[in-house]
Amino acid sequence: MRLPLIRMGSGFVALALFAGTPAMAMDADVLPPSIADAMAQAASPQAIAEYRRKLREYQEARAAFDEEAGAYWSAISEKRKGRNAKRRDRQAIVLDDYVLTQPPVYNGPKRPVNPEPEEEKPPRERKPIPVVADFLKAAADNFQLVPQRPSSEVEFKRAYARYALAAGLTREQAVRVYSFETGGTGNHDMQSGLSASRPGSRAISTAIGYNQLLTTNSVELLAEQGHEFIKELTARAANLSGAPRKTMDHKLAVLKKMVAFTRTVPDTWSEHEKLANTPQGWAVHAMVLDIDVGPMLQTHKLLTSVIFARAKGYNRPLSAAELEMMNLTGDGTGLDMVTMPQAMREQVPTSNFFQRGGYERNPVAIRHNTVAKLLSVTDERMDFNSSKPGAKELAGAF
Repeated sequence: MRLPLIRMGSGFVALALFAGTPAMAMDADVLPPSIADAMAQAASPQAIAEYRRKLREYQEARAAFDEEAGAYWSAISEKRKGRNAKRRDRQAIVLDDYVLTQPPVYNGPKRPVNPEPEEEKPPRERKPIPVVADFLKAAADNFQLVPQRPSSEVEFKRAYARYALAAGLTREQAVRVYSFETGGTGNHDMQSGLSASRPGSRAISTAIGYNQLLTTNSVELLAEQGHEFIKELTARAANLSGAPRKTMDHKLAVLKKMVAFTRTVPDTWSEHEKLANTPQGWAVHAMVLDIDVGPMLQTHKLLTSVIFARAKGYNRPLSAAELEMMNLTGDGTGLDMVTMPQAMREQVPTSNFFQRGGYERNPVAIRHNTVAKLLSVTDERMDFNSSKPGAKELAGAF
């Protein structure tokens, strides 16, 4: 690296000249900071050569790993397509329909640190995640609605328990999924990542409530189940009068508009996700907080998985852990695990149910790397969290 120059009078003198003159010798700690930093950062030719050698080794090792990993995840995808085709043809799924080896793990050298200064890249701009206050504002701005909040948390839990039982969920399913999703302590307005006990905590997703609905969940549920919600609230309104009736009528009018909005696109997750990322979509999500509509949304987040399993011919009651697998991974993928015999669960790696990126960001699936282990650790967490105050309160509401 060429040494920096300093201007003196009408000419330039290399800083190296100062080092040979005792009377003008300078320690690095008395040089101007910018010059001292430049000198400290100057890498020797030997250090640069060593870095380049290590970088080549790293790049070669990484390329070999990426080729191996690419082949593995391609096999995962092909096996998944094959299982889907067999299910369409009503053929039995066998052990050979899964990849039975674990994903390759990179064990090569780490990327070396460049001894030469590199241009700093600006930090990637983080897209802000809307929070409850944003959803409430969107509801007021776009639909002139303030969701009717419960007077206490137990009031919301009782409303959820009544509706969930009537719809066909069991107390065990509701309480244990709540225990897993919220840690056994969450309120109806709990948002993923935020905690009153952790000052400065930040939302990590738009997931809210007992079953952690995302904005897209709320949009999709209103699009698919909204007619049932309207029917239910209409029946409730018939038994009200005065101010409560006026409040319910307004809520019904807004709900009808929201349902119409969610049905302006095809019934697919990707299209619902686009709506969910709009102010109107945020407003729909605010309904999770409403004492009437919120319990319906929370219930149907789980009930749709139960109905899906029955429609596919799986009539045995789902355990809470099995229901959670469908809740977490999606109905089709979750049912793939749920319908698997125990002997196969012990052998089939969890990687069969993920895309590569999702798997590599999921330490739980990596550590508990078979279907049996993943279901077991889910049950263990449910057991532990079911003894916490929020879970006990919800159990008492049933």
